[in-house]
Amino acid sequence: MLLASRSLPTSLMVTGLVLLIGHSAQAQDSSRVIKLDPVTVTATRVEKTAFATPAPITVIDSALLRRAAADNPVDLFRELPGLDVTGVGPNQVRPVIRGQVGQRVLLLSDGLRINNSRRQQDFGEIPALVDVDNLERIEVVRGPASVLYGTDAIGGVINLITATPPIGTGELLHGSLGYRYGSAATEVRPTGSADGRIGRFRFGLGAAYREADSYDAPAGRFGGLRLSQDTRVHDTGVQDESYRAQAGYTLGAHHDLLLEYDRYVADDAGFGYVDAADYGRPDDPFIQIRYPNQQVNRYTGRYRGQAFNSLFADRVDFAVYSQSNRRNLDLNIFIPFGPGTPPGAGVVSTTRNFTDLNTWGFRAEAIKVMAGRHTITYGIDFFRDRTENTDVVSTTVVGFGPPQTQVDSTPQVPNATFRSAGVFVQTDLALAPSLSLVLGGRYQDVRAATRPTPRITDPLTTSTDRTVVGTANLLYRVTDNLNLIGSVGRGFRSPNLVERFFQGVTPEGSAFQSRNPDLKPETSLNVEIGAKYRRPGLYLEAFAFRNTIHDGVRIAPTGDSVGGFPEYQNINVDQLRFTGFELGGNIELVSGISLGLNYAHLRSRDVLNPKNPVGETYADKVNTVLGYRSPGGRLVLSYGVRFQGDQKDANLGTSPIGSVLPSFTVHTARASYRLFSYGRLSNSLGLTLQNVTDALYAESANASFFRPEPGRNLTVAWTTGF
Repeated sequence: MLLASRSLPTSLMVTGLVLLIGHSAQAQDSSRVIKLDPVTVTATRVEKTAFATPAPITVIDSALLRRAAADNPVDLFRELPGLDVTGVGPNQVRPVIRGQVGQRVLLLSDGLRINNSRRQQDFGEIPALVDVDNLERIEVVRGPASVLYGTDAIGGVINLITATPPIGTGELLHGSLGYRYGSAATEVRPTGSADGRIGRFRFGLGAAYREADSYDAPAGRFGGLRLSQDTRVHDTGVQDESYRAQAGYTLGAHHDLLLEYDRYVADDAGFGYVDAADYGRPDDPFIQIRYPNQQVNRYTGRYRGQAFNSLFADRVDFAVYSQSNRRNLDLNIFIPFGPGTPPGAGVVSTTRNFTDLNTWGFRAEAIKVMAGRHTITYGIDFFRDRTENTDVVSTTVVGFGPPQTQVDSTPQVPNATFRSAGVFVQTDLALAPSLSLVLGGRYQDVRAATRPTPRITDPLTTSTDRTVVGTANLLYRVTDNLNLIGSVGRGFRSPNLVERFFQGVTPEGSAFQSRNPDLKPETSLNVEIGAKYRRPGLYLEAFAFRNTIHDGVRIAPTGDSVGGFPEYQNINVDQLRFTGFELGGNIELVSGISLGLNYAHLRSRDVLNPKNPVGETYADKVNTVLGYRSPGGRLVLSYGVRFQGDQKDANLGTSPIGSVLPSFTVHTARASYRLFSYGRLSNSLGLTLQNVTDALYAESANASFFRPEPGRNLTVAWTTGF
């Protein structure tokens, strides 16, 4: 939808520019349990160390997610270079990668897409669909990745990699029980899991329940806005449940099957809002967006075969999935008419939407090693979304005698299908002992089509677009400790069902939006250079990039009117350019003590209309973390400070904050202690104190539609493992 320090301390900036420290989440916390150079798969589909991967990547391991008491898989994005979040509360937080939000970021679970074509462009799917306690790690590719993953990967890819029962033979059983309490929203979250193996058969079970109230923001001043006392941020709570069940069977030394069922149910979630009267502007519009219920059921089957030693493949991976996503959306808006009209006069608009979206898809890929040095990865992927939609829109004019109400139950988006099929190939060529080149290409065919829909009499419509994208990544090993990286890549995003087919009066009741099935796909061109350096006790990296989006979709007036309302329509018009650099790393100061720091700068520009502000996230961000890990890792301590500078390139409209998003500084303290153990039982206690200074602030993407973060929040987490 369309922060408390005011300047960055000089010493902190100097330290950041000199050390360039703070690469990734596990590098920022001295309590990491995986090495600074973890093995990753998302960027190339082939297992590589982070240091040898010719792309900017971030890896967050499960141990850090637990110690940080993360509510959401992307909570730690706030503290990482190139990453950010939009949304508030435990359920509705969504990722931002290098300024790209919503459908320009691709969300995966174990390499299979979660994005769906019935979300609004700026929103995207919620990562909360995947239980944070079931994650093995999170891998993020910063920059376009459409060659391997298809549509939506313009800004980057987030792969939520879940834990699976261990492959092997023999008997094995382990699991955990946990309980988490958060003070800000009186949040409680019990969890439990068990994984085991009996001979060649293995299984996994997990469940989590969470109940959180709406939280309060602290009193204070944020730009031109002032809260005189602690203030409720409404609709930021949730009641949700997660379940998983896995069954696997090892067919032989090189063949394995895995079946998985996942279920997520959420009630009473919302985008969050502050009553305008609480900040002294009772005549501001009222906007409430709520999801009374969302239910997601997902079934996945996987096969992996290795050591084929055939002419065409050494390894084959095949996955097929089916998902149902049913959700209710309530939109309540009041727009006052303003001066010169009776008090309380305005337009009340309510929308009750139900969407039933069913998806099925598959991904098949093969990997072949040639001459012992070169690797080729190729495959096909396919998915189809099928939606059923109902809407009831009620518009009432109040303040001029008896209320005048109009009700329209015509669906704003017709029942439709969205089908996408692609073929891809990527080669990793060892040109010389110190030089490697990754080349890839994809052909994608996308078809969106309306289906017969009650109350819609328009002719059925079909839209088709075909896109070709490619990438080239070069890695030059200067020494065993230093790699230089350069890349050029294209990304794309096919407009979804909402962008193509929405038709009706806009929610605020002031305009009419007409469908445009002829939208072209958005495309991007990303150019990047970078360096990675490592030696014992030190990791550094630096990247500079420019990502230009062509044919960006934007709603614009047509100059006509429909039913007395001015007409608007989505069109391809934007040429947006995002440039920036990211510096980071980690250094071990003395035994057990580490210092991490990162700095990121991002500039957003509308090339065709430079006066149009398009920034939706930070302009400058600095994170520093001082950590301590005792010998053996029994006690882990860390203290982090995050600073985000002023953001002047943002369209704030009539926001009470003012014309500039102000800077802010946030402090976070964490501690974990491994308590007593008895036999196979182990117990640990984690404490996290967020917003230590109790400052009033809002994340940059949540500031124009003002949704501040909670005040000081203590989270206590207890885990028992066996």
